[in-house]
Amino acid sequence: MKSPFLIAGAAVAFALTFATPAAGQGAPADRKALEEKIRALETKQEETAKSLEALKTSLGTPAPAAAHADLQRQLEAIEKQQAETKATLETIQKEMSQRHPGPIEAPGLTTKSFPLFGSSGQVSSGTSFNPSISVIPDFVYYRDNRQGGAFEIVEEADGFHGVHAEEGHDHGGLNEGFNLGETELAFTASVDPYFDVTALFAASEEGLEAEEVYFQTRRLPGGFQLKGGKFLSGIGYANKQHPHQWDFADQNLAYELLLGGHGLNEKGLQVTWLPKLPFYLQLGAEVLQGENEKMANYVGPEEFPGLTEEADPRVLAHKPGPRLFTGFVKVGPNIGYASALQVGLSYASSRSHQEVHDHDGDGIPEGVLDGTAELWGADLVYKYDSPREYGAGDFIFQAEYLSRKRDLDVLGTTSTAVFKQDGAYFQAVYGLLPRFQVATRYDLAGLTNERVRAGVKTEYETSKRWSAALTFNPSEFSRVRAQYNRGELFVGGEKETFDQFFLQVQFSIGAHGAHKF
Repeated sequence: MKSPFLIAGAAVAFALTFATPAAGQGAPADRKALEEKIRALETKQEETAKSLEALKTSLGTPAPAAAHADLQRQLEAIEKQQAETKATLETIQKEMSQRHPGPIEAPGLTTKSFPLFGSSGQVSSGTSFNPSISVIPDFVYYRDNRQGGAFEIVEEADGFHGVHAEEGHDHGGLNEGFNLGETELAFTASVDPYFDVTALFAASEEGLEAEEVYFQTRRLPGGFQLKGGKFLSGIGYANKQHPHQWDFADQNLAYELLLGGHGLNEKGLQVTWLPKLPFYLQLGAEVLQGENEKMANYVGPEEFPGLTEEADPRVLAHKPGPRLFTGFVKVGPNIGYASALQVGLSYASSRSHQEVHDHDGDGIPEGVLDGTAELWGADLVYKYDSPREYGAGDFIFQAEYLSRKRDLDVLGTTSTAVFKQDGAYFQAVYGLLPRFQVATRYDLAGLTNERVRAGVKTEYETSKRWSAALTFNPSEFSRVRAQYNRGELFVGGEKETFDQFFLQVQFSIGAHGAHKF
């Protein structure tokens, strides 16, 4: 049993701690000082509760009457002090809640009271008023056995060739030899207690492009969040990942051929809902401008010559944005402390998809198409967090399936063209040793790969690729990866095979936030 004198000494020390007026009587000028005093009061209150429990235990054991009476007096004294501390805490908290928010002060942003949004938590705006800044350079040595033409084979895969982006950066398309890949420049900050802003730029030897620039609310009622600007869509799983988050040096075939190397990256608005449930559930919807080359390509109200001199010109329709609409749901059941599982479903609908095919470059396109497009997707991710150090024993399995349909009018004719294509990838990553990961991937495009024009169906072959990678992470700020690809794709009805080798080095400098699941 603890000595009554030690317990009494602790109680006296507790009383002396709050003997000064600075304990919260009156209104301290500095809000930060008030918060520190609240934390100190709460800590001391916990210590007092422990002392009370010890005294009550002592009272329950046999002891001389005098000692028993002394313990009873100590118990009453500490209970009185605890009540006074509680009252002081309530007084300070009430005073803070009634204070006018006032101007933002130099030490940093602090929580403001706003009935609509509720408490938004402590705000960190980088270092005081400066945003958090990070730079992630990417260096790649690349070789293939097709004289650097392996990426072109992928672009020309049967059933998927046609529209390609005229502008913007490309996450693939490396030259044989040394390459300076995409360098990500990221700026993030909390504007105030209600909004965060993120700006990510992709720098390459060709120039600088705004990859993502968006705001998002910190806390709306009921678990809602609003995002606006240019951002990676929430559909699927891999779509919202930047290249430095990939487990491989290149994009998977399903995304590359069905959505483009950048994925679905659009300007618009996104709203998500995260209800309070015993498991993870997120629902989301997006209203997007509609400019994706593979899904919502928009040329605009442009006129092209007819197929013959006597034919009427072919005119693409004018359809102002937004032209692309998406919805997604993600569910994560609770399967234990060391494991995590997430499954998702996605849908996207474009009310305008336009294509112009002028293969010989004579200014008279062989095909001008105008119509709509749809995309369905399903994704699954399982993660196991091993108790071993530095990622040894960790395991991740990731898979996605995408299916796209384009229903297009062939301008200048009375026929239509309906394209149906899909793709999938399956990949696994295992922590072979501390800081070492081995990964394998099987991706394919065109399990369904057909075109129906004027009632005539044309079917194309399925393209496939196998990949293996070994990654060494000296720390969380650096990465070295070696990767091998073996591809079998069909171009013009002929099977084209290629082998690719990547040696990739990445670094991360500056304050870079943690990535989501």
